[in-house]
Amino acid sequence: MIRALGLVLAASAALGGCATGGDEVVVSSNDRRPNFEAVHAAAIADTRRLPEEVARDPLRKPADMLAFARLEPGQAIADIRPEEGYFTRLFAPVVGPEGHVYAFVPNQTAARENAFADTMAATYPNVSRVTGALETMAFDRPLDVVFMGEEYHDFVIPRFGVNVAAMNAAVFAALKPGGLYVILDHQAADGAGIGVAGTLHRIEAAELRRQVEAAGFVFDGETNAVRTPADDHSLSVFDASIRGRSDRFVYRFRKPG
Repeated sequence: MIRALGLVLAASAALGGCATGGDEVVVSSNDRRPNFEAVHAAAIADTRRLPEEVARDPLRKPADMLAFARLEPGQAIADIRPEEGYFTRLFAPVVGPEGHVYAFVPNQTAARENAFADTMAATYPNVSRVTGALETMAFDRPLDVVFMGEEYHDFVIPRFGVNVAAMNAAVFAALKPGGLYVILDHQAADGAGIGVAGTLHRIEAAELRRQVEAAGFVFDGETNAVRTPADDHSLSVFDASIRGRSDRFVYRFRKPG
């Protein structure tokens, strides 16, 4: 559930261990956008979605995610490493024929994942695949939103060979002034930083926030829609006992302007 404007919670008390550097967290009531709720609902009901992805909706909370990302018709959005396309298949109907979704596939995973993006581009006229280096990603128009779903933690793993500071700078450059950078990822234990990214596939929210803000972004809020306080953060997100039900944080950052 997305908090209304003015609901200010102390991070240590309300976020189930998600560190935010001691700052208060305020999420705008504009996240609930009545003019677009029907558009979001139609995207969730779109028959082009894959049955196995629809089955994940109770855990992934697509209505909350679309509202939090402030998705609306006509926008341009990049979905960074969309893999099979759970979110791309939601974004495309929302932004509609006047908008566009860029399915950005990193060079590191292109051999396997270009085919996924090409399938989505063949299904949705407003989706196109872009393959390239994360550090130099660029698009043919300024973007309203860049989305990264459960992928950021992979990019900090040394074997991926990503300069994460350069990646965040490229996202900053790709966005319009006022554009949003929305990141969903698996929460690590407090103090873990990026140390368990390669083993547990988690990242500490506070460290991710520090890295993104270092690129010039302003923290713009979070949602607890996919938080799971019972997750003790000690297991790999692929462990059978927690897979699909890990504690996940969703942060929204804004490019000033």
